[in-house]
Amino acid sequence: MKSGNSNLYRSLYKTKLTLLAVIAIVVGAALLLLSVWAEQQPGWELLSSAVVNDIGAALLTTGLVVIAFEYINREHGEEQAMHRLREVVAEQAPAIRDAVIQGFAFNANDLARVSSPETLDQVARNTLAIQLKDEELAHDVYSDLSKQVLRAPERWYDVDVSVSLDPWQDSPASGRGSMFVATVRWEYRVIPSQPVMRFSSVSQMQQYRELLDDPTTTGAWYFEPVNGLTAASPEAFELVQFTVNGEERRIRRSSRKSAQTYTVDTGVTPGGSEEVKLSYTYRVLIQRNSHLLALDFPRPAKGVKVSFSYGGSGIRYVHSLDLIASAQKARITKSPASVPKPSIELGFDGWIFPRSGVVFVWVLEDEMNVKPLEEATS
Repeated sequence: MKSGNSNLYRSLYKTKLTLLAVIAIVVGAALLLLSVWAEQQPGWELLSSAVVNDIGAALLTTGLVVIAFEYINREHGEEQAMHRLREVVAEQAPAIRDAVIQGFAFNANDLARVSSPETLDQVARNTLAIQLKDEELAHDVYSDLSKQVLRAPERWYDVDVSVSLDPWQDSPASGRGSMFVATVRWEYRVIPSQPVMRFSSVSQMQQYRELLDDPTTTGAWYFEPVNGLTAASPEAFELVQFTVNGEERRIRRSSRKSAQTYTVDTGVTPGGSEEVKLSYTYRVLIQRNSHLLALDFPRPAKGVKVSFSYGGSGIRYVHSLDLIASAQKARITKSPASVPKPSIELGFDGWIFPRSGVVFVWVLEDEMNVKPLEEATS
């Protein structure tokens, strides 16, 4: 576009110059003719003076010289101008290059304004390849990061999760079918990407994995059918409370075979910049002999604290596993076993990406009294 404008301005300039030259020739010739005619007419001697003659000759000569110069110098002048331009560009190229790179490096808005998303992706991959000195690794790392973070509908901040584990009174105290009921409370800050939050419980692992990849799902829970209970049973999973900035929101439940879903209208308009604090609590049943509780993080989250309380549940010891891929280590704090409500707490200040999680694994007190197999059969 700029090149086209430059050619148009150059053509306009040449046209104006040629027009002025033609006008000068015509006026000069007219003055010379007028001077010759006046010499032959009585009373018109003033028009035949040397001044009129000289002016006419000057204009005619100037016009002819301009046209001749423009004709002769046109091709050579363009070559000379291009040569000067090349010299200037070659001389200033390093400074221009450094200025462009510095501008893009320190002003992300400028880079985003002049580049397409595809170009930005390529710039990021190339930069990462230079740092890692491995183009294939850089491509794979960036692609995985893009899928996990760039496509995430929202990001969570200051995530506080508390889990309280207690025996379920409607199940056997031990053995097959014995259950724990876990009361799980989440609280975090977020700019909601959608007005409705969805929480689902399913009894098929394939459905559970699909829900983890579903951006419209806030939370998903897998429940293995046992003792006549499925994921659709209210006892297996129940969303008991949901608040937005401390205000209670109505919870709706729907169920189908081996699955159930809870939905909550947050009352927040998506796509805005309003940050809210969400808090919700749900209860889930966990098989006592499964020996583990896993918490998944479906969104990128920064600043996470997870506490696990297991007093009075017959658990002798709990070990925590943080499935967080980061150079930064999580902080783990355990309370003394002698306190009435023993607990374990995990804290992480950095970013946690989707598909990360925390797992709590326990050893039961009554398992410590089981005799070894060879002793029991002797």
